[in-house]
Amino acid sequence: MNTALLSSNLQLSTGLLTGIVFGFLLQKGRLTSFDVIVGQLIFKNFTMMKVMLTAIMVGSIGIYGLIAFNPAYTTMISSTTLMAAFLGGSIFAIGMATLGYCPGTAMAALGDGRRDVIFGLLGMVFGAGIYAELFPFITKQIKSTDFMNQETLATITGISPWIFIAGFVIIFGIGFYMLERYLPKNK
Repeated sequence: MNTALLSSNLQLSTGLLTGIVFGFLLQKGRLTSFDVIVGQLIFKNFTMMKVMLTAIMVGSIGIYGLIAFNPAYTTMISSTTLMAAFLGGSIFAIGMATLGYCPGTAMAALGDGRRDVIFGLLGMVFGAGIYAELFPFITKQIKSTDFMNQETLATITGISPWIFIAGFVIIFGIGFYMLERYLPKNK
């Protein structure tokens, strides 16, 4: 594991380029808009869900496509604990519902010139500092118990991951069609 504070210039450049493209796509998808994000939270605007599910589908195809063409690539699945996932997810949800942005969309909104996100970003930095200070306690008391296996649906069932990917693409495609056909258009 590379523990150097700064990575190579290639890694830094790749990260910067990826961040710029990600922010551009978030902005083009209108996910830097407070109204779009809150609209998703109150089930009135499904733009965010459609963009994120599309990203998950494309990412799944990309990852398993790389593995199919080069078996030396593998998926790295981190272990987790239910309590840590519940607490972290709850804090994330409260912050997102309060601020109206997740960390990625908050940075993209700042780049888009939205000043309402500044206090939220300061809160994220403050929260990260608190987490860093509490990390030894969290690791000992919360993360040390209840580990979940590092398995996927494909490894649990023994079925090809492509079957699951195809199934999710079909289900999401039908869901997108139903949203477009039967819900009023977003304004």
